[in-house]
Amino acid sequence: MPQKSKLGQNFLRDQMAIQRIVAALGDLSTRTLVEIGPGKGAITELLAPRAAHLIAIELDPTLASGLEAQFKTAPNVTILRQDVLAFDFAAAARAAGQPLLIIGNLPYYITSPILTRLADAASSVDIAILMVQREVADRITAQPHSRDYGLLTVTTQLYGPATALFTLPPTAFLPPPEVHSTVFRWAFRPRFDELQVQERPFLALLKQCFAQKRKTLSNNLRAAGLQPAAIAPALAAAAIPPQARAEELTLEQFAALQHALQPTS
Repeated sequence: MPQKSKLGQNFLRDQMAIQRIVAALGDLSTRTLVEIGPGKGAITELLAPRAAHLIAIELDPTLASGLEAQFKTAPNVTILRQDVLAFDFAAAARAAGQPLLIIGNLPYYITSPILTRLADAASSVDIAILMVQREVADRITAQPHSRDYGLLTVTTQLYGPATALFTLPPTAFLPPPEVHSTVFRWAFRPRFDELQVQERPFLALLKQCFAQKRKTLSNNLRAAGLQPAAIAPALAAAAIPPQARAEELTLEQFAALQHALQPTS
């Protein structure tokens, strides 16, 4: 019998890894926890007796049926047959009376949309423990001046610090994927107020700055339609070298650039 769902999940079977992931969430006795893509319930069965309320979101109907049968006697476990992108995190947080905890092994094909959805729901989420491809985690947790630092890095870390916890080999899964996977911790602490920037304009600026990674920041801004006469003074006001590239800048420097370009933003 094949061990992979219709939606391309690779099921975690390493018991030590499962215990480490659950432990990374801390005390769950008073918390509402959302599990994304529980699959066959390997992590779910450890979470169920620990959480005050566990909401497991599974789109695959066969897997969802199995979970419903497995946890039918657990009153604190809710199995939802739906797409996580349609889940109302804000409503769940209101019902819980506090921000949510999130856990999930994210399928590669939908990793970016899920990360975006969680960022959109940042005010309703406390901590997320997520597993993604190692290359994706390297980009999410990267630092300026590193090869992996890019738009995904800054748009993720803008909503709170992301820290890699540990990496698992393909043999930890059934069937084994072709890549390593990394578990990382994302603490939702949006930085817009701290940086004194507005969310949408600032995200738009970040996209412009990273449009062509090999180009200088100045060239990317010109390609986005800004006038050279405005770019040079803004870079100087933000104390950014004229030939700097986006991969060299911290979020604080991007915010300073935003302030120089659009003083009222």
